[in-house]
Amino acid sequence: MTTAATDRRHMAAALALSSRHLGRTGANPSVGCVLVREGRVAGRAVTAIGGRPHAETLALETVGAAAAGATAYVTLEPCAHSGATPSCAQALAAAGVARVVAACADPDPRTAGAGFRHLHQAGVEVSAPCMAQEAERLHAGFFSRLARARPLVTLKLAASLDGRVATASGESRWITGEDARRLGHALRASHDAVMVGSGTVLADDPALTCRLPGLAAASPLRVVADGALRLAPEAVLAATASEVESWVLTAADAPQDRRRQLQAQGVTVLEVPRGRDGRLCPQAMLRALAERGISRLLVEGGPRLATALLRAGLVDRLAWFAAPLALGGDGRAALAALGAPSLEALPSWRLLERMECGQDSFALLEAA
Repeated sequence: MTTAATDRRHMAAALALSSRHLGRTGANPSVGCVLVREGRVAGRAVTAIGGRPHAETLALETVGAAAAGATAYVTLEPCAHSGATPSCAQALAAAGVARVVAACADPDPRTAGAGFRHLHQAGVEVSAPCMAQEAERLHAGFFSRLARARPLVTLKLAASLDGRVATASGESRWITGEDARRLGHALRASHDAVMVGSGTVLADDPALTCRLPGLAAASPLRVVADGALRLAPEAVLAATASEVESWVLTAADAPQDRRRQLQAQGVTVLEVPRGRDGRLCPQAMLRALAERGISRLLVEGGPRLATALLRAGLVDRLAWFAAPLALGGDGRAALAALGAPSLEALPSWRLLERMECGQDSFALLEAA
């Protein structure tokens, strides 16, 4: 096997590790690290839940002195900034690692090439990039927060074949089947936060937790876009805020008494400005989340919030669940009017993944 093929094989393993803690490492990226010595995997790790320790530090701890002469495969340039502990670049060099293969560079200004430079200066061979496209897709939330001051936004839609999310009377449970709903919960577990509009809360009173066996602790932070503060203190999201964190994005003119009630329940209330249409500004909502470390945001509805984000060009990925039924023209549409004057003006998408979920189908698409 050639060196390039070997590098790709071990980097693929590091990327698989990295994916395990997506949405669970706070403001830090979920990095995977594989240490290989004399052709065999000596140690491996992924950034810890909460963001620390970093993957490289954990992997080095598992192998001890055996790190000397090893090759480290990491899904992101090792960090160069030190705090209570040395940087990952320093730790790798001090452990005697002979070679570092990195998938891509770290855009964080505190690193941004400095990690590679430190390794070079310490006599460590550096090979980069390796499987950069795959790594950049995996770390897209971290990159988006740094470069665009907003999280990566994935819009989840579960609809009938004719794009309806409920009957004319509002019945929507359940359009998709159990397999699709399980995948929906897995999506929640891989995101930092899940956001809905106040209309969805009033209609469904959702919990927005991850209810897969063994993954309750992976439930994302819950966010409600609620300009008028219609969220009631007895709603599930407010009543359980001490168990699973809940935030509400609202306007400065929202009722102060309701704000105090929600805060007493443990809900974090954040103010964002209104846009020209009088509703909460989509860009400002995402900026407020990014400022607080949210890198990956799953938006679950409803139609008004989904449409506002699409019209503003703020949806990066579309998670589309299609059920094999038609609700007809009197059913409630998944999206409101986009106001596009032509087909060319509409957002376009490229397929990343497609799979069957029981009788339903799932497609993950990326903005083209």
